Amino acid sequence: MGSGNQIMAIGLFTMLFIMIGIELRAFKVGVERISSIAASLVLTAFTTDFLEIFISSAIVGMGRYLTEFAVQYLILFIGHSIVLSFIVYGMVVVYRKLFPPYQMLEIYGTSSHNLGSKINGIWYKYHIVERVHYSTNEEIIRRKICEYDAVIINDIPAHEKNRMLKACLDLDKRVYFLPKISDVIVHSAEELNLIDTPLYLSRNIGIGVIESGIKRVADIVFSLCALILTSPILLITAIAIHAEDGGPVFFRQERCTLNERRFEILKFRSMIVDAEKDGRPHPASVRDERITRIGRIIRPTRIDELPQLINILKGDMSLVGPRPERVEHVVRYTEMIPEFRFRHKVKGGLTGYAQVYGKYNTEALDKLKLDLMYIMNYSLLLDIQIIFETVKILLRKESTEGFSQENAREMHDAGVKR
Repeated sequence: MGSGNQIMAIGLFTMLFIMIGIELRAFKVGVERISSIAASLVLTAFTTDFLEIFISSAIVGMGRYLTEFAVQYLILFIGHSIVLSFIVYGMVVVYRKLFPPYQMLEIYGTSSHNLGSKINGIWYKYHIVERVHYSTNEEIIRRKICEYDAVIINDIPAHEKNRMLKACLDLDKRVYFLPKISDVIVHSAEELNLIDTPLYLSRNIGIGVIESGIKRVADIVFSLCALILTSPILLITAIAIHAEDGGPVFFRQERCTLNERRFEILKFRSMIVDAEKDGRPHPASVRDERITRIGRIIRPTRIDELPQLINILKGDMSLVGPRPERVEHVVRYTEMIPEFRFRHKVKGGLTGYAQVYGKYNTEALDKLKLDLMYIMNYSLLLDIQIIFETVKILLRKESTEGFSQENAREMHDAGVKR
């Protein structure tokens, strides 16, 4: 490759790396965890190097060099991954020393939402020092707000939240707050400048007809290719499951998808036979004894989910969408949260917004809010982003974290027989 072509290839590589990195949040040094940033950068490097194989071949104009370029960029990718991992670690360490965590005031209501422990879990960025109830005297609250770097509002009545937001604006304090379902809906609204006052439009149509068609074609192509590529893994896993205890290879369970239509979801069996012989739901808990030896391998790696590629091919599911819940849970959650039915405005997905940004044991209301953010802001680019983010979460142990023994017992006791 001549010097002119090399300069062009380097320029294109740099441009692609920056564009893809921005979409994958690879440069959020002060925001994301070290593991998340490192995974984003590695994924960015892989995607960029993969695309550069074809770009370099096109620049040279000789397809016979495709294999040679593939080897070169594979070596480059390995080098990039090692160097970038060291760089990001050093940058994050320096950033955390230069910018200590925000000292925060939590203004809370009657909610039992365990927000404080979650926020304090991000110890390098936030530290809730003091909590105060929203009904406390306004002057006292304003005085306390002035003492801290930031405020976090934890599920208080809407009119009180508005008052606190205005107080923080007046005092030049950054503020975080838990969105209510209505906040998620409004977040996707379009600004209209038709009259001399602000006007928002929320279309509430979910995924359009054309987008649905494109999404379905992509689902068929992806599921077919994925089934072919993962066929060795599927075969080995099936043999291992049957060899362990002689039980069935697949686990079938009735779940809800678009418009609450019921279908049978397919998974590799990762628990003992008759794990729910009483007919009630028993969500997997931490160190659940029902999980088989093979299950302890295929659950964290998500291999147990691969048979759902068949569900996608059949049209029961999509590649990306809200995770299909079992019928008993849908009934229970809808009784507690009537808006839970909004999740069924689109097909259930193999992966989704709540799977990427939540955890296995994320509460129903939080999953609903996350899934609504996907539904209300849907685009094909968002699907692509979620697919890339799904690769990243494979490195996060907490994303497959089971329910606590207490929560699992509560969900079992609340089970509803059909």
